[in-house]
Amino acid sequence: MQLKRNLLSVALASATMLIAFGAQAQVATQAPEGEPSRTDETKTLDSVVVTGIRAGIETSIDTKKESTSIVEAISAEDIGKLPDVSIAESIARLPGLSAQRVGGRAQVISVRGLSPDFATTLLNGREMVSTGDNRSVEFDQYPAELMSGVTVYKTPDAGLVGQGLSGTIDMKTVRPLDYDDTVIAVSGRYQRNSLGDAGNADGDGNRINAAYIGQFMDRTVGFSIGYSHTELPIQENQVGLYEPWSQTTDSTGDHFRNGVPAGVYFSDGIKALRRTGEVERDAVMATLQYRPSNDWTSTLDLFHTKADQEDTANQFEVNLGGYNGGFDPVPVMVNPQVNSDGTFTGGTILNVYPLVRGMYRKREDKIDAFGWANDFNVGQVRMKADIGWSRAEREELLLENNTQQIPRPQLDNLGLAYNSDGFSWLVPGRDYSNPETLFLTNTIYGSGYGKVPRVEDELKTYTLAASLPTPQFASGFLSDIDVGLNYADREKQKTQPEGNINLGAQGDTAIAQDLQYGLVNLGFAGMGYIPAWNVPAAVSRYMSFEPVDNLSYLIPKAWTVDEKLTTGYVKGNIDTEWGSVGVRGNIGVQIQHADQSSRANFFDSTQPAGQEVQPYENGKTYTDYLPSMNLAFLFAHDQTLRVALARQVARPRVDQLRASLEFGVDTATGKPGASGGNPELDPWRANAFDISYEKYFGTKAYVAAAYFYKDLRSYIYTQTNDNFDFSAFVADYVPPAGSPPAQTTGNFTAPYNGKGGMLQGIELSASLPLDMLWAPLEGFGIVASASFNDSDIKILDPESASSVGSDPISLPGLSDEVYNLTAYYERSGFEARLSQRKRSDFIGEIGNFDGNRTLRYVVGEDQVDAQISYSFGEASSLAGLTLLFEASNLTNSPYQTYAGTKDRPLEYIEWGRTYLVGLNYKF
Repeated sequence: MQLKRNLLSVALASATMLIAFGAQAQVATQAPEGEPSRTDETKTLDSVVVTGIRAGIETSIDTKKESTSIVEAISAEDIGKLPDVSIAESIARLPGLSAQRVGGRAQVISVRGLSPDFATTLLNGREMVSTGDNRSVEFDQYPAELMSGVTVYKTPDAGLVGQGLSGTIDMKTVRPLDYDDTVIAVSGRYQRNSLGDAGNADGDGNRINAAYIGQFMDRTVGFSIGYSHTELPIQENQVGLYEPWSQTTDSTGDHFRNGVPAGVYFSDGIKALRRTGEVERDAVMATLQYRPSNDWTSTLDLFHTKADQEDTANQFEVNLGGYNGGFDPVPVMVNPQVNSDGTFTGGTILNVYPLVRGMYRKREDKIDAFGWANDFNVGQVRMKADIGWSRAEREELLLENNTQQIPRPQLDNLGLAYNSDGFSWLVPGRDYSNPETLFLTNTIYGSGYGKVPRVEDELKTYTLAASLPTPQFASGFLSDIDVGLNYADREKQKTQPEGNINLGAQGDTAIAQDLQYGLVNLGFAGMGYIPAWNVPAAVSRYMSFEPVDNLSYLIPKAWTVDEKLTTGYVKGNIDTEWGSVGVRGNIGVQIQHADQSSRANFFDSTQPAGQEVQPYENGKTYTDYLPSMNLAFLFAHDQTLRVALARQVARPRVDQLRASLEFGVDTATGKPGASGGNPELDPWRANAFDISYEKYFGTKAYVAAAYFYKDLRSYIYTQTNDNFDFSAFVADYVPPAGSPPAQTTGNFTAPYNGKGGMLQGIELSASLPLDMLWAPLEGFGIVASASFNDSDIKILDPESASSVGSDPISLPGLSDEVYNLTAYYERSGFEARLSQRKRSDFIGEIGNFDGNRTLRYVVGEDQVDAQISYSFGEASSLAGLTLLFEASNLTNSPYQTYAGTKDRPLEYIEWGRTYLVGLNYKF
């Protein structure tokens, strides 16, 4: 709480000091009549050349200042010098934005407290595909070194195609003709994870980057290319408990736990694991520009990234729910500890059936993108023609091996101690460190299971736009008028074959020594060592795996979604004066026509044998009219007041639009029922209001306070429709002898558009070089922000009730408080920065074992990163060389989830600290 007060105090104090000192630091210059006054300091700043941290900050401030929308921006301080391993960490430092970590890396971004599904992501102005199951881009696929900057549009305008409801994130690569000279930059970094070596991987990694920017043919041709290679170690310690936490009943109920009092919240299992592996990512960016004259510029963009992730989780796992394979004696809890909230917190359980498991994952992600834009003049009309294409592919292989001590039953006693703010302990009575005593065998979970998910996402876009002179009747109000038409065609499909991994003819077997990786230490969970082994090699040598997708419970996991979105817009740009106040902005309307459909198979148990798999396709069309207005009032002393109004939409999640479903008829009543996706969903819609006050000191500093309000007209919930028309499904239904005929209406559980609500927030931010306050502090500065969000939308998602409880919950992704603070020093080639980003608890959307998204409470995170570097000056023989040291996640901030209340933990994960040393060299 003290940290929250301190950060907020920094933002508010910065605002107060900037305003108080602004009048003393600036001397107003008389402007011509009718024009807003400028300042001597601003003019002086325009002539100052800055480098390093300040260069990136001032470029970002300039972007924010000159925009007609409310935006946030980050800019690379130099070629390849955004300081983070992926663009996600850089974006997460912006006011009102926060990241959710996956595998220790910031992966998806929430804007203004809404889940990542409400934002869209562009690359050089073109919407991008995703390797995930939905639309939200996984930002860890994008190396920060290949980006020149990012602009986040918090308010849209009519000409912003591909806009999101919470915000639009536009990543940008360099434009070579914007540079005066040839630039060559290379860098190399070595990194080490604090968790060290274990299993099949060590804690070492590296990053290698190179970039070239050149101009040719009398600066009519520009070319840039960048390459990034990254090898990141995966080192993870985790303790997890089974879902759901449910209340025990008496001995005749379904939730009886022998020895645990009735009415106590209890989890049916616990596991401790060490995950080790590596992510290897290669990415290439290239841009070719041709500008034979000021009347024509042609720009070709190419982007490619490929990431291979391979890891193994070696885990010790115990089912606590009384299920031990039918062996006697049955499990019994001794001396159970129960807190005042009725939650089980520890004890000793006897006669349980422990497993040592190997969980293997191999994932390959590939993204390719192409864009070709032509800007040209036709008389007084400025035209733009643009085509874009992007494609993402994800392929995964998920395998598990289960080993058990034999001859059975080798039951054990287990000491339990649950911790809501640290690793829970599970202490076995036996030693499990000898791989010769563990056998691949048919355990209570079988001998193994595997999955082979695959996702393909392809998007094609075509844009034609024009900027027209203002008609005579509007010449006093509008500076020009933009019109445009965009067509986007997207197809996303997913398949997920699965199957048991069965023992071969040799039966129970110990894993040979040549497949062993050694031992991993689970001491963080109160245990000792367990073996680690090559899971895919063990499957190949001792087992059989033949995944299928035609079983009743697997068929709904495959689907294809098609979307065709036609967008037209007209926007009037404003650049005028109202009295002595300058006014810039725009007013316009965007029209979106959506044609969405999905096709899939479903399993119909009412059909004759061999005909149960049936095709199904559904969809709808709709049109949205999206008016918007952005006004920026330019007052004296570099003060800006922005006001924005807009109607906004966000397309439904792709997996919610799927046509796949499970269908059946109750033979006792004849009532049909199903569950699945809903291709007839409308989008999320909202009316939005924004107001922002911003005080600038040229591009050297600024302070801002903003308020936003979104009235969500609808929200998408998983609900049950009691009167769904199943006529088409039961048309050929022949009831079994003695059973009633099928009814035409029944229950369908699926995503539906439901009641919306309010979302509002306050955002405070400031960027301040401290020498503005006191000259001896030259080189020191801070960038700080604090965001406070609130919503009255409540959700009860039946699919996730086990994780978040049976009561309504707040919006997924909504943290009530988000803070960011960066303190830096830069002088004479030396740079240092310390950054902290913090968010309060939120509801996270997490992929579960089935590959579906489930809601879980996530404990707020507090991550601290640091960087120190030194750049040799031009007078040095080492001019152009920069040496650096970085440390990320200095506090080893854990990732924690829980069910309902914090004393019912689900996951506690640590990924360790990362230390990095390296160098940059710029020719």
